[in-house]
Amino acid sequence: MSEPEDLTPDAELAEAEADPEATRIVDPAAVAADLADPEAVAEVVAPHRDIATGEGEKLLEVSGLSVEFGGLAALDDVTFDIKRGEILGLIGPNGAGKTTCFNAITGVYRPSAGTVRFDGAPLGRIKQHKITRLGIARTFQNVRLWGEMTALENVCVGTDARHKTSVFGGIFRTPRHYREEHDAVDRGMALLEFVGIAPRAAEKASNLPYGDQRRLEIARALATEPKLLCLDEPAAGFNPSEKTALMGLIQKIREDGYTVLLIEHDMRLVMGVTDRIVVLEFGRKIAEGTPSEIRDNPAVIAAYLGVPDDDTA
Repeated sequence: MSEPEDLTPDAELAEAEADPEATRIVDPAAVAADLADPEAVAEVVAPHRDIATGEGEKLLEVSGLSVEFGGLAALDDVTFDIKRGEILGLIGPNGAGKTTCFNAITGVYRPSAGTVRFDGAPLGRIKQHKITRLGIARTFQNVRLWGEMTALENVCVGTDARHKTSVFGGIFRTPRHYREEHDAVDRGMALLEFVGIAPRAAEKASNLPYGDQRRLEIARALATEPKLLCLDEPAAGFNPSEKTALMGLIQKIREDGYTVLLIEHDMRLVMGVTDRIVVLEFGRKIAEGTPSEIRDNPAVIAAYLGVPDDDTA
């Protein structure tokens, strides 16, 4: 999808004068009625960003990643990769370093050692918002929404990562500003339909049931048009039926062309949706493989069940 060229302030004003209709006020309720149609939703939700990495090739490469806090190693020489188009599970007991790994990949923490390459380029010390623009989006272990904003407004915030309106354009509400607002509303409603909570678009996020808040976080992350979607324990607090529905949503997200990195404690969910699994324990990688390989791995069984080390030697 091509983006409009940047306009100078004078050009933006000239465009506004030439097309007053282009600056009509956005009415969040006046969204395209056909967005409820599955094919229309799929068209709006599908990623449109150029990705240098080919299908099945390495999209993210983590090499020798270490993170220390006050001399304590939270991650110790962790290496793995994520291939474009797959769902990779990152699992381990509490305190294994899973969320620390997420935070190091997404720029929240600075690695003490090691490198992260994404879509062929090193991330280095890039700031968090630039990592988002490069194409990595995430949800959080604890729900983080703007509670006083509606569900639709929360998703529209995510779409802003791809908007090109200048400060000048925002102040003077130029045609580009209005086009991007309309696009945000249409795309936001499509994403809410996609995750199954479109009827709650006008409700405050703080008033949504917990499960719908989790789905809203996923919709907001998808609104940034990520190449890689990182989900940090998305099933936390879910009942069995909600977990089953979430499995279906994650699979649908992958089918729409997204690559997924998943942290999750629920082994049924992990084994049911992932293509490969990486296992951490005390900040180190102890296993990597397919779900069936991980299920039968003695080191993994020991990490979760406390089998004595002598039994796995």
